[in-house]
Amino acid sequence: MNALKLFVKENILPLVEMPGQYIGGEWNSVVKTHTYADIKIALAFPDTYSIGMSHLGIQILYGLLNERKDTVCERVFAPLDDMESLMRKHNIPLFSLETYTPLREFDIIGFSLQYELSYTNILNMLDLSEIPIMASERRETDPLIIAGGPSAIAPEPLSDFIDIFLVGDGEESLPQLIELCKDTKQKNLSRKEKIISIAQNLENAYAPSFYEVTYHQDNTVKEIRPGISGLPLTVRSASVKDLNKTYCPTRPIVPYVKTIHDRITIEVMRGCTQGCRFCQAGMSKRPTRPRTVENILNLVELCYAHTGHNEISLASLSISDYPFLKQLMEQMNRIFSPRYVNTSFPSLRINEQLVLLPSMLNTVRKSGLTLAPEAATQSLRKIINKNITDEDLYKGIGEAFRQGWNLVKLYFMVGLPTETDDDIDAIARLAYNISDLKRDISGSFGRVNISIAPFVPKAHTPFQWHPMVTIQRIKEIRNKLFDRIRRKCIHVKFHNAERSILEGIFARGDRRLGKVIYQAWQNGCKFDAWEEHFHFEKWMAAFQKVGIDWTFYVHRQREDHEVFPWDNISCGVAKSFLMRERQKSFTEEITPDCRTAECPECGSCARSKNFCKIAV
Repeated sequence: MNALKLFVKENILPLVEMPGQYIGGEWNSVVKTHTYADIKIALAFPDTYSIGMSHLGIQILYGLLNERKDTVCERVFAPLDDMESLMRKHNIPLFSLETYTPLREFDIIGFSLQYELSYTNILNMLDLSEIPIMASERRETDPLIIAGGPSAIAPEPLSDFIDIFLVGDGEESLPQLIELCKDTKQKNLSRKEKIISIAQNLENAYAPSFYEVTYHQDNTVKEIRPGISGLPLTVRSASVKDLNKTYCPTRPIVPYVKTIHDRITIEVMRGCTQGCRFCQAGMSKRPTRPRTVENILNLVELCYAHTGHNEISLASLSISDYPFLKQLMEQMNRIFSPRYVNTSFPSLRINEQLVLLPSMLNTVRKSGLTLAPEAATQSLRKIINKNITDEDLYKGIGEAFRQGWNLVKLYFMVGLPTETDDDIDAIARLAYNISDLKRDISGSFGRVNISIAPFVPKAHTPFQWHPMVTIQRIKEIRNKLFDRIRRKCIHVKFHNAERSILEGIFARGDRRLGKVIYQAWQNGCKFDAWEEHFHFEKWMAAFQKVGIDWTFYVHRQREDHEVFPWDNISCGVAKSFLMRERQKSFTEEITPDCRTAECPECGSCARSKNFCKIAV
């Protein structure tokens, strides 16, 4: 046991809440010697252990990299306040779980960008690691700071702090990055030369410090272009082509402490072609790539044998669209029901097939059935391209109640383009109608949990041009719904309005917002996604201190041909397609799923005529 680990275990961990999140050594974790490794990388999740260890992406990249003999891959999460204060008091740098190695001793630190409100945690973790927060101030001996994940497709707000963004699927780009880092080490390149070399040779790598951004007088972006030769005008998102051949961890780490999701998670399909106009993941992860039933069953058996979890989650952006779902569930029920292992879906699509799904989900423990109508009126659903009907919704939920389900969870968005008070009232009516369905079947009202989030326009979607509604309007909607919904068995959870606005600012922000993030961190902001840690007034003070008008980023209608801060990042979908979809929303025109209808020429796959034009 090294000296740091001994000191922490004896003097720090007895004084903190849930010390098990800081000790490492979990079942299936990997500990390697650093002596002979060519590359040492720490996967950094900018939130707590319980949230980070519930994330499938961390498990995938951790297992993938540790299969390499030339690589040591370890983990680190954001410490909570009690742990952080003791670390600072005793001058203990942030360290990895596996070997208690200070992060500054790794070659690479890779941050996972899952949510815009984790950005201050990144700065805090760098500061705890004794690594300069500003990329421009890092020394030759400092690790490369990289970042990937969903938010990396709109990376500009973090440009001051990240050396390299990896855009798209990490299974595709990270191994290539490791090889390039090995090469730059052998050539003994300087830190600057390493970053340039990676950005020139890896088409999914974006090095923001070597790109120049100019602005118009109205503060909109004029141009984003490379500052040196050899860098691409457009950075292309990495995309695995065959999910069956893509690495999937069959020995996932089993935490010793409670996490958000304590189960096996298998990704059955990547991508979605339903075309919801608000959905960033649905647009950026095209096309769909399903696993075979045989591949899924094999992975599930191996994970079960190596973990002993009693729940299996079959994950996808749209699990109802998995083409072999009936066959898969027949096999899953045959194999795992006798073992009392539960099978769950994260969310179900509402269509004519919904009525069949409750019988497929013949689970051991019938918890809530999760559905995402997003909007409660047909006209608003057409605007967002959510091609569902109340009839299919009621039939499916009615069958679920008959099969023994007692709880339905529904997700809605408010503040969508063209929304009126009638659309809000319809949410309440829909909730009562669903609760009444259970009474008609069994004599008692059904339990309905409603989760409501303000609509946040995202980059690379047809709604990236739209403004967000104001904080005042969001609170009006919240009060209206709480006033309308008074039945005890219907519960409403409403997302924090101020936090949603902040998410909206950084979801479509430019690199000038780096000053705000830094100032907010200095003001004490961290764990901003947590209600008890969020201080909107500190963020407002940060905007005022650096002289940036935050309303510019959320409340204005963007011009049709405006250059966006993320226009140099290509996710495969052409901007012209997004523009067409936006125009269709004005006339409530549905674009059907391209798997069953004609190709909409979105640009995401080789059958599209626009395929060769997406980098232009």
